[in-house]
Amino acid sequence: MTAVASRGGVVWAAAGGGGFPAGMSGGLGLLGFKIFEQKRHYITSSSYQSMRSVQILPRCSPISALTNPSFPNTSQVSLKHSLCNDEFVSKLLDRRWDLSSPDAKINQITVLDRNGGGLNGDISFHNITHPCLGEGMMKTSQLFPSFYVVRDDLLHPLVNGNKARKLDALLPLLEDNAVTDVVTCGGCQSAHTAAVAVSCAERGLKSHLLLRGEEPETLTGYNLVSRLYGNVVYVPRSLYAKREEMLARHAESVVGRNGSMLLLNDILEASSRNRATGKQNVLQVDPFKCREKLRKVAIINEGAGDAIALLGLIRLIQYLSKNHLFGKKQALKIVVDAGTGTTAVGLALGALCLGLPWEVMAVMLADKVDGYKKKEQSLIFEFLESSTISGFAPGPSGVNGGIVHWVERSLPRKFGNILKGEVEECQNIAQQTGILVDPIYTLAAWDLSTQLSQSAQEEDAKVVMLHTGGTLGMFGLAQRYRSYFQIPKEAVE
Repeated sequence: MTAVASRGGVVWAAAGGGGFPAGMSGGLGLLGFKIFEQKRHYITSSSYQSMRSVQILPRCSPISALTNPSFPNTSQVSLKHSLCNDEFVSKLLDRRWDLSSPDAKINQITVLDRNGGGLNGDISFHNITHPCLGEGMMKTSQLFPSFYVVRDDLLHPLVNGNKARKLDALLPLLEDNAVTDVVTCGGCQSAHTAAVAVSCAERGLKSHLLLRGEEPETLTGYNLVSRLYGNVVYVPRSLYAKREEMLARHAESVVGRNGSMLLLNDILEASSRNRATGKQNVLQVDPFKCREKLRKVAIINEGAGDAIALLGLIRLIQYLSKNHLFGKKQALKIVVDAGTGTTAVGLALGALCLGLPWEVMAVMLADKVDGYKKKEQSLIFEFLESSTISGFAPGPSGVNGGIVHWVERSLPRKFGNILKGEVEECQNIAQQTGILVDPIYTLAAWDLSTQLSQSAQEEDAKVVMLHTGGTLGMFGLAQRYRSYFQIPKEAVE
């Protein structure tokens, strides 16, 4: 049997557990497909099992245009025309948030290159913990190159960095829709799964975490946090490679015979529609009193790579654009490390929505540029489709991406690997600035920020790095790369 839904000529279906619009290379993942029934925003376990084959999209559909090489490259112009709307932005952010405030501490890092040795030369850093921002930032002349760091690593002891931002809008929506269980996945030392586990536990929800690989002999770092707060299952790498199918099958086992599975994009769209019409969202229920037949399960993609996650980043951009911080006139280059790429897309959308002269530069860590551009396309389309407010629907005529500047890492490597000397570099940064970065993620953004600041002229855009957290992952790296973490005896003396 085939389960199909349609809206505006676009046909969606599910195949083998991974829902995606037919004909689109790579697809949007399980959470990308949508059931567009006016009175239904969930999938029952029995109906999900019947979804097996895929329909072909009409060639005139907006999604077909995404994969059409002849489609005009006018994405930034089209998106800016659609999204730079004050009413749209204000209503988009008028919602309940997980973080009580979008505030973040901002530091300024001066770069001292004593011997002109470049990035790997004799460089030292100095942290200005209370920098001059606002109008004073534009007037102040710096003797040394510098860049700013948005300290999202300080948001929460365990749920920090971009993990907290991506869950900012999502968690209240899960509560509003009476979700009882959450299923997600990640690597053995995934900061994302740990963040989901802690956040769910704080709200009385059950988290089910599928971790790639084998259980380590000693639990530490984010792996330990995930085990303490959530229900962990270690998945062989061969099965983990098919993430959408893996997540769907596990969610089915959690749902049971009479439960239901909610799609995040449907939740976001229903929330937008309810707020536009003044209706109240679904009444919350106590998960401890919830019977199995009332169990509601939501799947969060790896790294929270969903359209809902973009909202928290847009909120952060709005906060940073306040006059007493970076303002709306100062040109910025925002640097961020990219795992799934979701954070970079959210930041770029925020700058676009608010009409800011800001460029987002994302250091690619886990994929090639084509993969990140496809992710950018799908996230933007999901965002446009799910964020319809008061009848205002931004047109999808230019959603072929192009709002993020994807950058190669200065020393590319297989994702998850670190190079000799990088742990020592992180140690030097920590000792000189009090800021801890890790070799896999945030060191990449730090290095690019350093390079950009050294080559910048006085009138150029200011460089701002978003610290995405993840520092507990250093504990796992210390197990995996023991020789890199051995402190020389002379250093102890």
